[in-house]
Amino acid sequence: VMWPRLVASKVIKRLGSTNFVADFPSDNSEYLLEIPPHFDKRSVSSDDIIFNHDLQETQNYRVFVNTWNVGGVVPTDDFNVDDLLNTCHTSSCDIYVFGFQEVVPLRATNVLGSESGRILAKWNCLIREALNKKGKENNIGNNGKLFPQEFNCIISKQMVGILISVWVRNDLQSFIKNPSVSCVGCGIMGCLGNKGAVSVRFQLHQTSLCFVCSHLASGGREGDEKNRNSNVGEIFSRATFPKGPSLQLPTKILDHDRVIFLGDLNYRISLPESTTRLLVEKGEWNALLEKDQLRMELMDGQVFEGWQEGIINFAPTYKYYPNSSEYYGRSEVKRGEKKRSPAW
Repeated sequence: VMWPRLVASKVIKRLGSTNFVADFPSDNSEYLLEIPPHFDKRSVSSDDIIFNHDLQETQNYRVFVNTWNVGGVVPTDDFNVDDLLNTCHTSSCDIYVFGFQEVVPLRATNVLGSESGRILAKWNCLIREALNKKGKENNIGNNGKLFPQEFNCIISKQMVGILISVWVRNDLQSFIKNPSVSCVGCGIMGCLGNKGAVSVRFQLHQTSLCFVCSHLASGGREGDEKNRNSNVGEIFSRATFPKGPSLQLPTKILDHDRVIFLGDLNYRISLPESTTRLLVEKGEWNALLEKDQLRMELMDGQVFEGWQEGIINFAPTYKYYPNSSEYYGRSEVKRGEKKRSPAW
């Protein structure tokens, strides 16, 4: 029993390394980076921006977070990421966070093998093109001049099928410090990366932000929600970040100033399948949410105690036939195919 567990531990240490891809190098040193050239340096000093606590100023930023289980399908070169961005109801945001699950099929060769970085590079290329196209359409003015909003990747990381990529407006890049990653595998043997989370964190000015991209345990049988709860607990307890040069940065997920948990959480709806499908057809979201496992577990204090979930006013997102709006199992089930009752 011990031998494969030791092997698995070595595998996940390699896949879950702290290395990540970004548009600019980071040595994690703690200093004030250069002020962007379009800022008026005569009217603002570095002490005012970062270090002078007597002149604290609150700045508001818009953050767009998207999560999508892509089902092991590699995007084509002409894939349109604009569809993801169109879910954002504001004209433009300052920070974009993209989370994906199953960017590779979760078969043994991918779970145990090394990652080439090809999939990560492909998604980042598509995201870069879409964001900077959007930026050109949403020019911002400065002293009467217009210039395009460009976005740079500050951190991106893949662990087996889980991938997260964070992009910021180019004029904010100077104020980003201490980006780092932490990978936790909760899959096969409790440690492989077919399930688990990739967490990323960074500081924007003096605020620490942490984004946790997850893929929790699957299963639609009664009691499987407890496995998902356990995954969440493992992610929170095992994820660790460096303390930073001043030894004052948070090392645990929950110690950051702002934390967003995203991903394929896999919680289901605890109703008979026929009832679930009928309520979905009627658009009775409130009736479905009363039996939503995540909501019930949260209300019972079993998981995510003290957290807030966004408003759900849309149809269950699980699980459609590819390139269609038809749920699995709605029509005649194909041989060897699971029915997969709708869920969020």
